[in-house]
Amino acid sequence: MELRNYSNHLSITPNRQPTVQPEVKTEQAEKLNQPRKLNRSGKNNPLNNVSFEELLHREVNRQQEIKFSAHAEKRLKERNIALSEQDFAKINRAVQQAAAKGSRDSLLLYGDMALVTSITNRTIITAIDSKSMEDHVFTNIDSAVIIK
Repeated sequence: MELRNYSNHLSITPNRQPTVQPEVKTEQAEKLNQPRKLNRSGKNNPLNNVSFEELLHREVNRQQEIKFSAHAEKRLKERNIALSEQDFAKINRAVQQAAAKGSRDSLLLYGDMALVTSITNRTIITAIDSKSMEDHVFTNIDSAVIIK
């Protein structure tokens, strides 16, 4: 029986002495073993003079913002639906509530419109007005939130 351990480059065979195999290096392995250089010049670095607290605050706010897909924006324009800052705040709270309950895809009912929303991506996928909701079946959702 032959036992070889290539990680240590040691091979053992019965009735033989252990031998050390020569390590074969390739050009790619050489590049991987070289230390990487860090760009510390500061030029074109958006993180200059920004504290960790500020970066954390920006990231948290960015993750909490709702986005509209191109399809949803198109539907809002086609149906002449305009949303105010107050509307955005209410929709954002509804998305947070759905996320807290573990929802992934939700139907948000707000006024006379319905918003199909990806809770995990915080993205409004499509917007439907009351006229278009007649005889409409919503699929691939796991929750619904009624916004007052």
